[in-house]
Amino acid sequence: MAYLIRRIFNAVLTLLVVTLVTFGIFFMVPKLTGSDPALLYIGKTADAVSLEGIRTKLGLADPIIVQYGKFLKGLAVGRDYSNGNDVTHCDAPCLGYSFKTDQEVTPLLLSDIPVTLSLAIGAAVLWVLIGVATGVLSALRRGTFLDRAAMTGALAGVSLPIYFTGLLASAIFIYWLGWLPNALYTPFLENPLLWAQGLILPWITLAFLFAATYARLTRANMLETLGEDYIRTARAKGLRERTVIGKHALRSGLTPLVTVFGLDFGALLGGAVLTEAVFNLRGLGFQALQGIRQNDLPIILGVTLIAAFFIVFINLIVDLLYGVIDPRVRLG
Repeated sequence: MAYLIRRIFNAVLTLLVVTLVTFGIFFMVPKLTGSDPALLYIGKTADAVSLEGIRTKLGLADPIIVQYGKFLKGLAVGRDYSNGNDVTHCDAPCLGYSFKTDQEVTPLLLSDIPVTLSLAIGAAVLWVLIGVATGVLSALRRGTFLDRAAMTGALAGVSLPIYFTGLLASAIFIYWLGWLPNALYTPFLENPLLWAQGLILPWITLAFLFAATYARLTRANMLETLGEDYIRTARAKGLRERTVIGKHALRSGLTPLVTVFGLDFGALLGGAVLTEAVFNLRGLGFQALQGIRQNDLPIILGVTLIAAFFIVFINLIVDLLYGVIDPRVRLG
């Protein structure tokens, strides 16, 4: 229980630090560089009256600590952007309000989360299965043609950028061979088959990048584990090779990958920007890119906070899993 409380406390503290840093980047840094934060929210072409209205609504004249308090209040219970008789309400968790599109950021981004979640989950399943299996086989067949071919493929996967492999895969499998349809998101509950068909190519493209990394890490960890004394002892006892590899070597060799998976999966849940842009999937990454192009600061701020939340949350789950896998961790 003490281990659980410590981890949850650390996660909450990390989120608070993230909100402070994020707030500082989007609100304090512009002032320190001599920029007007109001211009970032409404645009450089706005007139003086509109700029003054935005300054009043956002409370940009208030002390920084007061602005940060309102920012946290908005996340917890919502807030009102008031300019005299003009009041704009933002429900909790208020990630901001886009004055350029005149809409709350939270509902907009929440509607995009299923797209990013579907992309991340499908790709994660593929890259874990393919990457781990390839790494284990390479370690067991070290120095063979299979090992060299697998590591060459892994090197290519790590080296090639996602926008290249994505466009190449689309050209081959969609437009040339015609084996797959164009990438298109269909809600899972609406039609599971169309959901999978529309995302299969983005899954494969994204998984190719991560599977390459996991294959190399798995191979290195397995080679190190297979040289341990307890593995030689297990073999000396006459245990079947399948038992030695599956029960002893694989479990120890894959433990470090849990941490890496937590970081990768958490980051993807915050938006796979390049993959979503290449396949025109309107998820969090696509929204972040649109926010950058349109200089819509609240959208960028909202995506940043959601990405931070997912990374912290997934790593909290990973920490708790470590406590289950290895009880010694709970004593640290």
